[in-house]
Amino acid sequence: QVQLRESGGGLVETGNSLTLTCVASEYSLKTSSMGWFRQGPGKERECVAAIDWNDRNTYYSDSVKGRFTIFKDKSENAGYLQMSSLSPDDTARYYCAARRIGDLTYESGDYEYWGQGTQVTVSS
Repeated sequence: QVQLRESGGGLVETGNSLTLTCVASEYSLKTSSMGWFRQGPGKERECVAAIDWNDRNTYYSDSVKGRFTIFKDKSENAGYLQMSSLSPDDTARYYCAARRIGDLTYESGDYEYWGQGTQVTVSS
């Protein structure tokens, strides 16, 4: 059974950094596109970062560009989201998602597999 499991969330103060990890089981991220989504209180789920299957192209939402970095570690079969200069606006539950070989996409409907999410709370 394919599983994606996120970790690394927590409570941090404004300006601090966090790195989220997404580990895949029964599934290879080596040939998968991957996205990180978040859903804050009363907000719709949005894609904050995505990377294509061969790691050549990335996408970042305007709200996180320059502060977040997405990458994969094929040897660990894991994906990561490095987040810096966090603010209360970044408070949300963060989800990783994966899809088989395909173009870079930030559309949630294009992803086949999802994790359960990890909570990130940024205090002011």
